[in-house]
Amino acid sequence: MRDLTGKRYWLIGASEGLGRALAEQLSRMGVELILSARSADRLQALADDLPGKASAVAVDISDTSSVRAAAEEIGEIDGMVFLAGVYWPLKATEWDPDQVEMMCDVNFTGAARCVGAVLPAMVARDRGHIVLTGSLSGFRGLPGASGYAPSKAGVMAMAESMYADLRKTGVDVQVANPGFIKTRLTEKNDFDMPFLMEPEEAAREMVELMMSDGFKRSFPSVFASFFRLGQFLPDWAYYRIFARG
Repeated sequence: MRDLTGKRYWLIGASEGLGRALAEQLSRMGVELILSARSADRLQALADDLPGKASAVAVDISDTSSVRAAAEEIGEIDGMVFLAGVYWPLKATEWDPDQVEMMCDVNFTGAARCVGAVLPAMVARDRGHIVLTGSLSGFRGLPGASGYAPSKAGVMAMAESMYADLRKTGVDVQVANPGFIKTRLTEKNDFDMPFLMEPEEAAREMVELMMSDGFKRSFPSVFASFFRLGQFLPDWAYYRIFARG
């Protein structure tokens, strides 16, 4: 088990939802946190409310120079958790170029920017911990997810490739793949969301993953098994089940 107490972690996407819930749980465990998102005021308010040591550094993850400047300001860290994301439910028949581009640029390319800002130093000292946030929607294409699903699939594939390269080094890589979480993002959905989790419940799953020696955790487990099974279905069966419209 990994001991997180006294470690210094950079949480990106920490101002609300899962990120905020994770910050609260890690702070109670004695983790020193650097909180990042776009809103400096909201981050500082969260940092002031946390029981442990915490600071706020605003960052725009769609801007490489902003990410690099934040990483330089923060300095050496023990780990980085990437939780930032944007989402719109979007069918291919209703393609919105701006929304698709933003989902890809924030969810996937934003993750790559943040990894690029911290990974070289971790590799150089052969020590570090990177946790990326994928999604159950990234296992295979889904209707109404023309921008979000591929952006999360990219994060998951990036984590898998990083793990393949780094698993025998001192740099640990993990990926969490949550299902539906009750946040401002899922409030945009107009369909039933099975196994909808509260942010605090999802954050507990994240903490358990971070403390473990495992690489991947997909949750909630019953819902996740449904998506993993879908990977093995032939196309004719998969799309008959998932794309009835």
